[in-house]
Amino acid sequence: QVQLVESGGGLVQAGGSLRLSCAASGGTFSSYAMGWFRQAPGKEREFVGAIMWGGGSTYYADSVKGRFTISRDNAKNSVYLQMNSLKPEDTADYYCAATAYYSGPHPQGYDYWGQGTQVTVSS
Repeated sequence: QVQLVESGGGLVQAGGSLRLSCAASGGTFSSYAMGWFRQAPGKEREFVGAIMWGGGSTYYADSVKGRFTISRDNAKNSVYLQMNSLKPEDTADYYCAATAYYSGPHPQGYDYWGQGTQVTVSS
């Protein structure tokens, strides 16, 4: 069983930056591909990006490509989401998730989820 805890959310002005962290415990972290998702009020949970086991491959939603960067430190059992040039439409609860078998950007493909951290971008 893998436990995931996100941190780093908050309130930021448009154009600003935030770095989210996700700490994992209870499993072999390097065995999991890690994803970031977000969910705005009244909307479905959407894929933000993912990073593969060794960190060599990353994937991003078109809406964040070029602005967000995912990285991981397997020695620290952690994954990060660096968010730059934030926009009001990035406002959402952000979740990290883990999967042993990456199958694409679908939430259903992930086995473990954190509780989320809130990001609010003011205009």
